[in-house]
Order: sequence, then structure tokens, then C-alpha cells
Amino acid sequence: MTQYADLVITEAPVFTADAARSWTDAVAVRGDRIVALGAANVKELIGPRTLVIQARGGMVLPGFQDSHIHAPFAGRNRLHVDLSGLAGKQAYLDHIARYAAANPGKRWIIGGGWAMEYFPGGTPRKEDLDAIVPDRPVFLFNRDVHGAWVNSAALEIGGITKDTPDPVDGRIERDPQTGEPTGTLHEGAAYTFFERFVPPLSREQWEAAILNAQEHLHSLGITGWQDAWVTPETLAAYRSLDSSGRLTARVVGALWWDRHRGLEQITGFLDQREQGTARFRPTTVKIMTDGVLENHTGALLEPYCDGCGGHTDNRGLFYVDPEVLNAAVTELDRLGFQVHMHAIGDRAVRNALNAVQAAREANGGSDNRHHIAHIQLIQPEDIPRFRELGVIANCQAYWAQMEPQMEELTIPFLGRDRADLQYAFGDLLRSGATLAMGSDWPVTTANPLEEIEVAVTRIDPENRDNAPFLPEQALPLPVALTAFTAGSAYLNHDDDAGVIAIGKRADLVVLDRNLFDPAAGPIGDARVVCTIAAGSVVYERP
Repeated sequence: MTQYADLVITEAPVFTADAARSWTDAVAVRGDRIVALGAANVKELIGPRTLVIQARGGMVLPGFQDSHIHAPFAGRNRLHVDLSGLAGKQAYLDHIARYAAANPGKRWIIGGGWAMEYFPGGTPRKEDLDAIVPDRPVFLFNRDVHGAWVNSAALEIGGITKDTPDPVDGRIERDPQTGEPTGTLHEGAAYTFFERFVPPLSREQWEAAILNAQEHLHSLGITGWQDAWVTPETLAAYRSLDSSGRLTARVVGALWWDRHRGLEQITGFLDQREQGTARFRPTTVKIMTDGVLENHTGALLEPYCDGCGGHTDNRGLFYVDPEVLNAAVTELDRLGFQVHMHAIGDRAVRNALNAVQAAREANGGSDNRHHIAHIQLIQPEDIPRFRELGVIANCQAYWAQMEPQMEELTIPFLGRDRADLQYAFGDLLRSGATLAMGSDWPVTTANPLEEIEVAVTRIDPENRDNAPFLPEQALPLPVALTAFTAGSAYLNHDDDAGVIAIGKRADLVVLDRNLFDPAAGPIGDARVVCTIAAGSVVYERP
């Protein structure tokens, strides 16, 4: 007796993302598994109860996996003050004012997503917030979550005055004449304030934030991700969602390394790792090794330029001493953890690679699949080390474009020679490195198609007449698609997904066009028609 398929997708090219970059023309699913490929084979499995999706004019891909994302925080912003996608200071202030007026009972106004490019020197001021919310504290992370915009009420609650010293891992922006705090907190100054003073969300509130994010991500074809900042609170929310059947994505949790502590915190990670569930696995540890270039906290081998042709004496911040980093990565590797390192500047990237090398020398090879995220600035001699050490290049492709933040806050302070080394994805590919892709949402868009367009064109999808940014570092379309599917699934140790093959889990996405058809228009304009996670339809385009 024929066992019919539960779901069939026909009449569209199917990019499998396998090692051969092969194609087929139909997929059949039974339960949560792919059971047949090819129109002739699939036709025989269509029964009276089979859901048939005719994807004529579109294409089928493995479900996207995001290798670096902050889904709970993005969902929290979306449920509170979400400034991402708005253009300019006045648009921000209008949105904040509307939210405050609509929520008079909120003790705090929280959220984020503002861009540094809309403020002189990248630093907004408290007076603008005071004018619209004078009576309640306001705390808003910027889009890269490396700084915060606060009002006077928040500064008062935090006890921050002109006499408050800067923390060792951050900076309080001050008026150059009076020394008074102006309303921008950088790096550790922002994180410490957030942890100490902003009221924590309840488990139910974190669950709502994750569900909000999951709904959005499914609408973009994303069926799995690595959460790059898991706290005890969000860990509990993920566990609760999976136990109640509401977590439909596959999630790897990166447990947060407290840079103010040492190796003693690893015992806690072991306990947290045991709290994993079927769809949520907290098996990774995230280590922030430096800041970002825009506020001059990214760690550089040579000092920052002053923006006027000279140099400063600032080489940025390295948050974990190299000896401690080596010891931490070595011990985590020995215990079977994957290590996920944030490294923006060339000194940070080199130190992160050195730490993996120390682990390899101490422990031998492993399949822990350590990776370095962001990798904005890499010296050429460090490019081959990714392949040599088995380190995955975790690329945030959307950032590899010319836009105001790059033009005004990055290139003048790197200098032309270093600026030309940014986001060397092409060189990493040619060196044999394994590539994965993530969005860092809510820092920038979570849309994989827009990110893939930038990886392929090195041009802002919103300004397609721009010149490409370092076009020699562009990726071929098949490579970029594979990085966002098979590459990120490999990084996530999700060997049951990422490719379309018989026996694999049925994580699939149907697009409204064939991305390889030159007449189909720009990649980023494509839309998701249907997303399938473990054989179940989790999103259908209205």
C-alpha cells in the first residue's frame, strides 16, 4: 500500500544547497522528513489528503538559518519602542512621543534601534528625550547594541553625574566644556546601567518577545537560528515555549560570557547546558572580545586615525585579556562547548584566532565548530588561519556596503589602507574557509534575501545606484545561498537540515521568484510565499 506524502511542492526549481549545488524540480514530505525528490517520484506520492503547493514561477530552498541573531531583544523592541527602519532624529522622537503618550502607565520607556549616523559624532543627547518624556526614565539601545540613549531621569536614577568615572569597559559621553553626561552611554556603561536599573521582564514577557520575533523570522523563511546572547531569563523562556509546543524554530543558545569574571563561570555554563530541550540547545558560549569601530572601541593593531589625516593613541578596547581568552577557549573546547566570539577589529580577530589555536594545541582537533562573528577587519595574513584552524567565518553580509555610518564614522578613522580590508568574504572563500551567515538583528534587517543581495552585489538594496563597496569581496549567488542555509546549519550542529535531501528534516522555504533568473529582479525584492519547519507550514503569505 502506497504511503502518500503529507505535503508536496511542485512546478518550481529546487536549489538543494548540497555540496554539488545540485537542483531538482519537486519535493515530497511525510511527517517531518523529506521522502522524495523530482517530479516523477513525487507524483506517485500525491494522495487525496496531500497538501500540494504549486510554486509555479518561484523557487524552493532549504529553510534559512541565522547564525547570529538576538531574537528575544528584537521581539522586545517590537513590543515596546522599535526605532529600526525609521530615518532620522525627528522620526525617532515622534515615534517615542507617540509610544509614551499611548502608554502612560509604563514606568520606563525602553526599546532601541536608533542609528548613530543621524546624530553629530554618533551621540544623541538627553535634552531631546527630556523634551518629550520629562517625567519617566528612557533607555534605548542603539541598533548595534553597543550604546544607549538615555534621558535626564534615567541618568538621575543611575546616579550618573559629571563626577562619575567611566567604567573600564565603556565610556560616558560628556560635554567637553562642563563634563556633564550628555545622554549617550557606550559599551560597558550602557550594559551595566541596563542590568542594574532597567526593570527586568517577566518570563511571560520574554516568551511574548520570542514569539513575536519567531513569527517575523518565519515570515522571512528562517526556520532556525543561533541566539547570540542567552541570559538565564531568556533560557527559561525558550524552555517554556518548547515544553508548550510554541517554539517551532530550532534554536542554539549562546550562553553569555561575563567579561568581569573568569573561568569560574564555566561551572554555571555546564549546568545551563543540561537545561536544553528538543528544539532549544544551549551548547555554545558567546565571548565579546572587543567593541565596534564606530565608537572607537573595536580593538585595532594600530591606532585609530583622527579623521583629519593624523593618528590618535587609541587602539580600542579588548574586553578579555588574551591570556584569559586562551584559557577560556581551551577549557570550553575541552568540555565540548562551541565558542562564538565577537571580533570586529583586526587585533580582536587575531586574538580570537590565537585562542582557538591554543585550544587546538592543548586538546587536539574537535568538532565543536568554533566561529568568529562580524570579522569586519582582518589582516591578510590572518585570512588563511580560518581554514587552518577550522574556524567558521560568521559573516554579517548586510554590513558590507557603503552607507553613511561607513562613510562618516568608520573610514575616516580607519584610514584608506585599513578601510580596504573590510568584510573580506571573497578572500575568506578563496582561502577555503567555511562561511555561515547571520543578520545580528535587530542591529540591521533580519531579511536573508536583502543580506544575500548585499553579499552578491556589495550595494545597499535601498540605494542600488551606489557604487559597490570593495566588489572584489563579493560572493557568487550559490555560495551566499549555501552560507545562509547549509553553512549556518553546519555552524549550528544541525546536520539534519540546511540541505534538501531524502531523509533530512523538512525545513523549506518557497519564494515568489527564481533568484537565478536575470529577469526576476533584485534578490532583495523577492518575497517568501511559504515557510515549512519540520514538515509543518509555519508561514503562508497572505
